[in-house]
Amino acid sequence: MALRIGVNALYLIPGGVGGTEIYLRRLLGAAAEVDRVNEWVVFTNRETGADLVPGAPNFLHAPQAVRASNRPARILWEQTALPVAAARRRLDVLFNPGFTCPLLCPCPNATVFHDLQHKRHPEYFRWFDLPPWRLLLWAAAHRSRALIAVSAATRDDLRQYYGVDSTVVHHGIEPELFALAEQRQPQRFILCLSTLHPHKNLDRLVRAFAASDRSGFSLVIAGLRGFFTAQLEALIAALGIGDRVRITGWMTRQEIRELLRTAWAVIQPSTFEGFGLPVLEAMAAGVPLACSDIPPFREITGGCVAMFDPGDEAAIREALVRLMDAPPETAAAREHARQFTWPRAAQETIAVLERAAGVRK
Repeated sequence: MALRIGVNALYLIPGGVGGTEIYLRRLLGAAAEVDRVNEWVVFTNRETGADLVPGAPNFLHAPQAVRASNRPARILWEQTALPVAAARRRLDVLFNPGFTCPLLCPCPNATVFHDLQHKRHPEYFRWFDLPPWRLLLWAAAHRSRALIAVSAATRDDLRQYYGVDSTVVHHGIEPELFALAEQRQPQRFILCLSTLHPHKNLDRLVRAFAASDRSGFSLVIAGLRGFFTAQLEALIAALGIGDRVRITGWMTRQEIRELLRTAWAVIQPSTFEGFGLPVLEAMAAGVPLACSDIPPFREITGGCVAMFDPGDEAAIREALVRLMDAPPETAAAREHARQFTWPRAAQETIAVLERAAGVRK
């Protein structure tokens, strides 16, 4: 039985939501490869173009007259106009890849939770952002017929904080990244792929880098300029290392691949994550890597990567020095990363959507 699957992409701001954009674009592309039967209707906002929608004939574009950058308007549209559109399209299930869903949807909801940072670390949120996050995510967890967690760590958080079960579906890796291992031309810079948010632990990383006492190396922090940008830039200036630390801001996927191709090594010092796609990307590209010893990173690295205590600045400095002086072997990590594919993620996601629609038990 073919399903009519809606995709709620109203949250997406191209270049403005970090890893969840990569997730949705790659997942939809893979779904178009593995699914020629079900019909997909992708609901987008004014900021998102038709390029989000795969060109396969069973994928339809349904643009909506709302801007995601106006969050109150987007939430109101999601709760009022989107259910009407879902009814008009006679959807069998609505896939919500960005935490929230319409609570009065005429068809079953299946919602993705990338993390529960608002429960684990509310101190990282602005005070006016917390109430809607708490309300909407609690409601989505309890009003969805099926939930997808991107890691076992997030699945466990859903059980602990909301008392609900979910299915773990890991992210995939772009095949192009594996080819980078044969094309690498390392230069003397350490790369951190990270949005500039407090939980990314970039202040400790910068202080550890300043104390590493290794001339000739620079640090490149590549990612969206988030809530911690001003503090981080002030710290870099105070330490007098502005000539050795580069903050790039948002970068295209091609630019990120070029950084991975030329980086000496990658370090990921986050204190909290829901998954950890940059870790997998470095593993696939054959880049020497060290990362925080936190549950999602342990889950996806499979013991193939050096880890450190993210709360210990000295441990971060020691990891940096090891990366600079004696980069570790990468073959085992690269091989381990091959199990994470977007077609597999798409197939597992479709299975969840089918169960939510009542096709599978």
